[in-house]
Amino acid sequence: MNTKLSARLKETGLISAPGVFDMISARLADSMGFDALYMTGFGVVASHLGLPDAGLASYTEMVGRVQQISAGTKTALIADGDTGYGGLLNVDFTVRGYEAAGAQAIQIEDQEFPKKCGHTPGRRVVPLADAVNRIKVATEARSSRDFLVIARTDARTSLGLDEALRRGEAFLKAGADILFIESPESEEEMAKIGRTFDVPLLANMVEGGRTPVLSKDELERLGFKIAIFPTSGFLAAGAAMRSVYQEIRTAGSSKSWKGEMYAFDEFCRLMGFERIWQFEREHAETT
Repeated sequence: MNTKLSARLKETGLISAPGVFDMISARLADSMGFDALYMTGFGVVASHLGLPDAGLASYTEMVGRVQQISAGTKTALIADGDTGYGGLLNVDFTVRGYEAAGAQAIQIEDQEFPKKCGHTPGRRVVPLADAVNRIKVATEARSSRDFLVIARTDARTSLGLDEALRRGEAFLKAGADILFIESPESEEEMAKIGRTFDVPLLANMVEGGRTPVLSKDELERLGFKIAIFPTSGFLAAGAAMRSVYQEIRTAGSSKSWKGEMYAFDEFCRLMGFERIWQFEREHAETT
């Protein structure tokens, strides 16, 4: 049974959620005692389809990953629901599907469809009334108030911070539990977000993105309750894989590679081989 994010939200301290995108990253993070995991749309689309996070993955593909990760972990899962994958009926269907699949929170954003990754150029948002309706439908669709709706606005980049704050206020009136003002571009802008709202706020920490990556103490001081790190895992994994693959390509072997590797026997246990070994001991065929 996954721990309840809604209960943790009422406790003190920042919730730092690493980005997970497949079952290796999910199982690894799940074993480390985090309060929550964040299923990153960028990472899922990249790992599952090898494509950019630009509205190319379907609801069916994404909800399948939600179910897979939720079933294979114990930690509360926050899941990226993009724009809801269509119109308002799609938003309703998406929220119901993510909740049934085991997520404990869904992120719904106000971008036009197809959406784009929040730290890339060319994003456009729908009119405010349409965005508010998405959040209203999302909050009405859930079967439990413990399933949290995170309202995200991408208005900062194209329309400015004041419009993003205005949208945040409207999303709260529509019933959102958590606000996600995407892509503030300075610590000063983040401080203004924190001063404006007395509700749980989410900060998106993207290494190399538009928003400065801050420490836990800095984020708490500015008023943020949740920090997601969607890219940290796959950027680190990508660098490590490129390094070892280059060694194999140039040297013909990994023998002299100087990087760190997960111990093979520990990785087998991480993936659940201990149960397989125990099963085989208990049910070994005898001749």
